[in-house]
Amino acid sequence: MTENNDLLGRFYSVIPAGGIGSRLWPLSRADAPKFLHDLSGSGQSLLRDTYDRLEPLSGFDRIMVVTGRAHRAAVERQLPELADTNVVLESEPRESTAAIGLAAAILELREPGVIIGSFAADQVIGEPERFRETVKQAMITADAGYVTTIGITPTEPSIGFGYIHAMKPLGVDGAPDALVVDSFVEKPDLATAKKYVKSGTYLWNAGMFIARADTLLEQIGKSRPELLAGLLELAAAWDTPRRGIVVDRVWPDLEKIAIDYTVAEPAALEGKLAVVPGHFTWDDVGDFASIAKLHSGGRKSELAILGKNARVLSDSSSGVVVSHSNRVISLIGVEDIVVVDTPDALLVTTSAHAQRVKAVVDALRLSGSGDVL
Repeated sequence: MTENNDLLGRFYSVIPAGGIGSRLWPLSRADAPKFLHDLSGSGQSLLRDTYDRLEPLSGFDRIMVVTGRAHRAAVERQLPELADTNVVLESEPRESTAAIGLAAAILELREPGVIIGSFAADQVIGEPERFRETVKQAMITADAGYVTTIGITPTEPSIGFGYIHAMKPLGVDGAPDALVVDSFVEKPDLATAKKYVKSGTYLWNAGMFIARADTLLEQIGKSRPELLAGLLELAAAWDTPRRGIVVDRVWPDLEKIAIDYTVAEPAALEGKLAVVPGHFTWDDVGDFASIAKLHSGGRKSELAILGKNARVLSDSSSGVVVSHSNRVISLIGVEDIVVVDTPDALLVTTSAHAQRVKAVVDALRLSGSGDVL
């Protein structure tokens, strides 16, 4: 117990709060991304839910949020406890290696030997006690020198997630569920995903990483030495009056690349990536089909309705309606429909085509309709 308490005392939670959630357009937009919305029905945003889930592990003073400059006011409004020193602002998005790597570099300078855990701001996780017990096992494996991720048992052959293959127990005291990762693979095609799920030896990559900050930075340095050099230069200036000048010069030139490629995949090849299976409910709320399933308990015959003042009439219909306007929406005899109504944009599709919403966003951007994005 004392050893666990010592680890908790060295633990820092990092919440990357970025991305616009383009598959959730027109609800999620550049100025109001999905982590600022209540998509779970909890009565508060996904960001606030994430913070509340981590606070018992880290304490309110050991949670860092990495977000865009444009979202600072909204983040601080939703998380008034957050100290200025725990807000890291990106001048522009540079993907997850830069966001998580900069947090790791800053915290390692402030507190050598710190263990960090990176947890996305826009996921829905149930059974928080089980979640925290899983993270505690991951802390132990992280302190043993492994980059550790949390894997989710697949419930379907999804092509929207990466997959983790792991069978062999890691054998670290205090982390009985930890496994050695054999391979870390990006989003497969449907046929491959079906094979993975049928084998029973693959887990979904939930995008949660726990590691000693120095271990994480070392791994970035092996795969992307120039990127690491930029992160270290930024971190060295972060708590000084030179921060603004250095950020403006260094940040825009950092390589945009996901941490899956710079850390997870190379660490797996070296036998230095571990996974702790998470025995809790999890949803990345990646599209409107996920929202429909989340709010209907997985029952396809039901219609989920979101929106504080939604005016929806339904007759023999199912799917999801998100209403952010005062219009009356009437559905008659339609199944698995997705309707998202906002003052300046309307989306109508089906759950089966929910992943294709991103293509609409790309088309709007190319056509010069960025004002609705």
